[in-house]
Amino acid sequence: MRYIDLHVHSNCSDGTLTPEELVLRGIKNDLVAFALTDHDTVAGVARAIKKAEELDNHIQVIPGVELSCQYKVSPDRNAEIHILGYQIDYENETLVSTLEKIAKERDNRNKKMCKKLHDAGYPISYEELTEKYGNMVITRAHFAKLLLENGGVPSMDYAFRTCLAVDSPYFVNREYLTPKDAVDLIQNSGGIPVLAHPLLYKMSVSEIRRMLETLKNYGIRGIEALYSRNHGTDEAFVRKLAGEYKLFITGGSDFHGANKPDIEMGVGTGHLRVPVMLLENLRR
Repeated sequence: MRYIDLHVHSNCSDGTLTPEELVLRGIKNDLVAFALTDHDTVAGVARAIKKAEELDNHIQVIPGVELSCQYKVSPDRNAEIHILGYQIDYENETLVSTLEKIAKERDNRNKKMCKKLHDAGYPISYEELTEKYGNMVITRAHFAKLLLENGGVPSMDYAFRTCLAVDSPYFVNREYLTPKDAVDLIQNSGGIPVLAHPLLYKMSVSEIRRMLETLKNYGIRGIEALYSRNHGTDEAFVRKLAGEYKLFITGGSDFHGANKPDIEMGVGTGHLRVPVMLLENLRR
């Protein structure tokens, strides 16, 4: 059996390996293909594809992206959800310009968060953050890593549970794409939209079903059923949802390198196996 990984991040967003290193890691782990799905950027895709070509294409690089969206669960509650785009034209002008606008808005949010944290006594500044990670899409993972390095928190997990939590007084909301905008953006760049890790959004079963009905109407085509953080009957449940809503399934590790040290590319926490036959779902 041959295996793939359709959810991988590089240091162009919040991973720790370069796109080129991911190609080498994928080959080392005996993968025949992987999708580079960085958060709200396609900056690493061409680099990964070039590296694979230099190595005689012993591994296929699928151009992808993971878009952050704000979904309205109820009139008084929103949730951040992620939509994966596969086989995108990563040079599409509308896609690139939209992602640049998202990066600029995220940068403004980061400035505000840094100031709040700094004013509260945390050892962090916007200047230091951008000096260390300025060539990447800076996320809360970078905040947590810098806070840890500077002795402001005992662990990255602690940072996410306290000062970087969404209900923290230091957290600053950012503007998000709507799910419809994300699906349209992916489709208009020739890509295939897929809902990422549907069980991570802290929704009830009825809320997940309503979300899938909405996303299906927007044009989403797949759902990530094989995933590193699945437990017990999670995969079976997502497969059942896929059948009900006539969605194909995908799978991936959500590999971030050292930022998620318990997750390895291709195998997740050790038991993930995504069969190569799922690539058929991503044929344009």
